[in-house]
Amino acid sequence: MGRGDVLFSLSPRQRGEDWGEGPVMQCPFCKAEDTRVIDSRIVEDGAMVRRRRACEKCGNRFTTFEKAQLALPNILKRDGTPEPFDDDKLRKGLERALYKRPVTPEAVDHVIENIHRKLRASAERQVPSHRLGEWVMEELRDLDPVAYVRFASIYRQFQDANAFREEVERLLAFPTVEQRRSQLSLIESGDEKRKTQGGKS
Repeated sequence: MGRGDVLFSLSPRQRGEDWGEGPVMQCPFCKAEDTRVIDSRIVEDGAMVRRRRACEKCGNRFTTFEKAQLALPNILKRDGTPEPFDDDKLRKGLERALYKRPVTPEAVDHVIENIHRKLRASAERQVPSHRLGEWVMEELRDLDPVAYVRFASIYRQFQDANAFREEVERLLAFPTVEQRRSQLSLIESGDEKRKTQGGKS
């Protein structure tokens, strides 16, 4: 082994020698290896598996998520430098904007998964950082208006109170999720009505 190499020693159970399985998930609280899955659910429209686990040693419970790792485009910074998309960086930015807001961790996971979908759907090797920022703002606008304004104040670099007021006015003028759904239902209802009338003529 060279300098900087680290040797990880796995127990027989972790190696799966006695149980015929792969490495097991350690308890994040006591590091015990004796944990078991007590509930598994498909989430994020089938893109992720959520597993609820229990530690047999300390009794604590914790949640793990399993999803496929797909290549995402690089993010093109404002100075033109490309960098890999960073899940942790995005999550920390969301958590700062959502500090002390009534938003669940699952809702944050949903926002991140939506951003992933948009990145993959772009079919580009590099996505400008300003486009990523706009996507995040779109997600926060529907999730929590306070978090939206917090994020916008940093992303758009507000210089004074007028900038805050203008952003709030734009937010208030934008239709809510419920209003957009209602508008969509009216459009679909109108289309069905026209089809019905056209079939009778």
